[in-house]
Amino acid sequence: MTTSVSIDSKLPNVGTSIFSEMSALANKLSALNLSQGFPEFETPAFLKESAHQAILANKNQYAPSQGLPDLLTEIAKLTKRQYGVNISESEMVTITSGATEALFVAFQALINPDDEVIIFDPAFDSYKPVIELIGGRCVHIPLQSPEYAVNWQQVESKINSKTKLIVINSPHNPTGTLLTDDDMKRLQKLVVDNELFLISDEVYEYMTFDGLKHHSALLYPELFARSFVISSFGKTYHCTGWKMGYCIAPKNLTEEFRKIHQFVTFCSSTPFQVGITKMLAESPKHVEQLSSFYQEKRDVLVKVLAGSRFKVLPSLGTYFLLVDYSEISDLNDYDFCYWMAKEIGVVAVPLSPFYETPTRDKIIRICFAKFDETLVEAGERMGRL
Repeated sequence: MTTSVSIDSKLPNVGTSIFSEMSALANKLSALNLSQGFPEFETPAFLKESAHQAILANKNQYAPSQGLPDLLTEIAKLTKRQYGVNISESEMVTITSGATEALFVAFQALINPDDEVIIFDPAFDSYKPVIELIGGRCVHIPLQSPEYAVNWQQVESKINSKTKLIVINSPHNPTGTLLTDDDMKRLQKLVVDNELFLISDEVYEYMTFDGLKHHSALLYPELFARSFVISSFGKTYHCTGWKMGYCIAPKNLTEEFRKIHQFVTFCSSTPFQVGITKMLAESPKHVEQLSSFYQEKRDVLVKVLAGSRFKVLPSLGTYFLLVDYSEISDLNDYDFCYWMAKEIGVVAVPLSPFYETPTRDKIIRICFAKFDETLVEAGERMGRL
């Protein structure tokens, strides 16, 4: 008989992510899954065929650690088209195994034990565990519903001699808000004046609505000089399972990033890189059409929820929508999501796991990266509550 051997957990308070938990609930109940943020529809056919042909052409061995040169070139061209910014593809771009790896490596490159990192709640759940694994400390600044706007005076008051960096996410998951040009200029001043660094999580950068623009950290030279800017092909091309992302940073920061990246995954999937290279080169309109594509889906869901007791909060970007259920139930958001799943077969994500101190707001997040018929059916079911 063997006995179990215990270890001291480095993340004793971390369990299964809320996204995995709610997707498992959806599978168990055969419910409509509007929880985890992945598209229901297919990856573009041209992209799948390009990756397939790369496999058949034996493009199956290690790629250069920083990424295939042709892909880096196409990313530089994309950055120029979208933002009017020139970057050095060989010195400033690194392909990663998803944005999650890029975040992990960027945090590792910057943080030393006892450094403080400012993050804004509700925050994506991968930030805090990585920061704490390194020995850093998160300084949480909660954003208040329904605007979820940053109070920059409050941010300034949290900066001290231990503050190392600030993390932003715009377009923002889970709130669907955008940082404005004024926000970015105020952020730039704080970062530069206090000699801080920035990690800018921009994975939903091509999904903005109602004529609004995404203000990338790339557009602010003094800010970008101290930034890691992280993007996701998985979000852009509806292929989250491919785990393909990239990081753009100044040469000196990229050098430190690549030192760590080579010992995390070394390189990412070669045939997928070939496929994405061809997609960027031969089908650039996909990126240009993303905003209108997802705005139409947002509007389908908003319209069908208009007659319900849910209060819909504005979604200016991403493929997420927040809804307030306070007129329906007194349950906390976690219990409400379970109740709604069992009651009407629609699964959403509670907002409280995105906070250090769980919010009492009665607000949940739903994903609209789904077929229109799924959105209509889900909205009609929610309208029965």
